[in-house]
Amino acid sequence: MNSTTHENDFYAWTQEQANLLKTGQLHQIDLQNIIEEIEDMGRSEKRQLESRLEILITHLLKWQFRPNLHSRSWQLTIKEQRLRLEKILQKNPSLETNLTESIEDIYPFATISAEKETGLSLFPETCPYSLTEILSLEFLPD
Repeated sequence: MNSTTHENDFYAWTQEQANLLKTGQLHQIDLQNIIEEIEDMGRSEKRQLESRLEILITHLLKWQFRPNLHSRSWQLTIKEQRLRLEKILQKNPSLETNLTESIEDIYPFATISAEKETGLSLFPETCPYSLTEILSLEFLPD
């Protein structure tokens, strides 16, 4: 199988590669593209985790800095994102080792989102919530 099929018909390529692996025809597999796809799958899981963290932290900031506008919708979004994060971490426990770094990476984006949604520009430069607080189903900032 050549990389042209990988580029032109990804689904057909995946089916052919799976069949080659199942039948032990390892000399015919498209090893370089398989390696790249597996690496991309891992990066995708990390992106999903970071996306959920960003949404969650954005809503925690809105909750803390716009207390007069608390809504059931914000509270449910916070709960939903925590549950989705929990599910991602259950399926990918190795992602937990880099959670603090992920929070640091996405926090500036969360403040931008919170600023766009609230019109406020007073959010702390670093995340004011601990990892435990962020993941706790009970925590809501005052």
